[in-house]
Amino acid sequence: MTTPLLSLRGVSKSYGQIKANRGIDLDVAPRSIHAILGENGAGKSTLMKLIYGVEQPDEGSLSWNGEAMALASPAEARRRGIGMVFQHFSLFETLTVVENIQLVMPGKKAELAERMRSLGRDFWLEVDPLAHMHALSVGERQRVEIIRCLMTDPKLLILDEPTSVLPPQAVEKLFETLRRLRDRGVSILFISHKLEEIRSLCDRATILRAGQVTGHVDPREHDAHELARMMIGRDMPQPTPPAPNAMGEKRLELIGLDYMPDDPFAVPLSKVSLTLRAGEILGIAGISGNGQSELAALISGETRLGQHEHDRIFMMGRDVGQMGAAARRRLGFAFVPEDRLGRGAVPEMSLTLNGLLTAHPLKLLRRGLVDRSKAKAFAEDCIRDYDVRTPGPDAEAGSLSGGNLQKFIVGREIMLAPGLLFVAQPTWGVDIGAAMAIRQRLVKLRNEGMAILVISEELEELFELSDFIQVLHHGTLSPPLVTRDTKPEEIGRYMIGSAPGSGKLAS
Repeated sequence: MTTPLLSLRGVSKSYGQIKANRGIDLDVAPRSIHAILGENGAGKSTLMKLIYGVEQPDEGSLSWNGEAMALASPAEARRRGIGMVFQHFSLFETLTVVENIQLVMPGKKAELAERMRSLGRDFWLEVDPLAHMHALSVGERQRVEIIRCLMTDPKLLILDEPTSVLPPQAVEKLFETLRRLRDRGVSILFISHKLEEIRSLCDRATILRAGQVTGHVDPREHDAHELARMMIGRDMPQPTPPAPNAMGEKRLELIGLDYMPDDPFAVPLSKVSLTLRAGEILGIAGISGNGQSELAALISGETRLGQHEHDRIFMMGRDVGQMGAAARRRLGFAFVPEDRLGRGAVPEMSLTLNGLLTAHPLKLLRRGLVDRSKAKAFAEDCIRDYDVRTPGPDAEAGSLSGGNLQKFIVGREIMLAPGLLFVAQPTWGVDIGAAMAIRQRLVKLRNEGMAILVISEELEELFELSDFIQVLHHGTLSPPLVTRDTKPEEIGRYMIGSAPGSGKLAS
């Protein structure tokens, strides 16, 4: 038999009382694309950190081409030929894109920038090499990570949710690239919650549940439903389609909104118009970096319109263009940002204190002081109702897996019972079971009369959730399309700026 490129035997890792990995056995063959499947908290991220040298195992051994290997750092892993794109990125925000590349790649800035541009054109991963990281959206940062890994010429490439920033037309192009890399001798560890992608791309899959390996399969021999059941140990709930609703009152309205940001790397918005009524879900599609972050900041109140700009943003019938975030929340607005670590939660604070960030109006304060028992009870309710896998309300937000922290933040905002809920990337990095639960909860709230705005780069998600879809491209928003009368390919054409199809416009 061929010697595995990478082999793990009996690998275990614990953090205090939490056993993240338990006796993991894994073989990654040369020239293979190997999927790692599991729910949030199953131990996938910890296992990848062990392989990349970020963490060291408490027990067990790793070998590389049949020889024992101990990785003390990511730098050592890169020297071996292992590259990784993290779910939470390892980039310095005060540096430019190309300066981040220089940290791990030798070469002059101009040469590296040109190589980046070439890779970006080839793989539909364009990003300005001279832009500062802090000015980029989450999706653009993921593109930087992918390009940075490709530039190191890896023998093993670890990809965590690499397609979340791509339109449908680009996913297969990326897959062709990964297949070419495999054929040239690169092995790939591929983490994705999109099971059809795994069935299309991967030739092997290892399934984790609660930190343990529960199976090794060829994903091409199983349908998505069977793979999901192996992951979560039970049958998946069936999606509940939105029920038709009578036209409700306007909860959000943007009228010909123009915005020219001060940041030269940000995306200007031009004549953006939308209307969202009670009992509707409006989805905003688009490739990351086309103005989503700027639009979200204007709607949430993080960015305000100028003093003389009026009658452009309305919530609950009120002109809110000059209102801050807190004032908009007092009107009945709630917001889940795409950046859960840093904007949605404070990593070093407990879940109890993170609950207070937006839920303090729910009588969690008494005479200006925190009512600790009520604050803790609120966090416990959120953990229970939204199946957040954590030791308890005193756990730091940064200790949770990305998907579990997302469930907590979404739950916190829904528990405010807002009239208008704005969710950016609601299920980014969330496993299939949790994603289905979040989507079902949003549909239920919509059917109860809540107005919900969703920005997502997951077209499947928008088609499952939305009554109407609008597409953001280069800061311009398309007319609203009736979801049930529109095909994904038509949305994809809007996303890349080509001639739209015949999707039925909303009246």
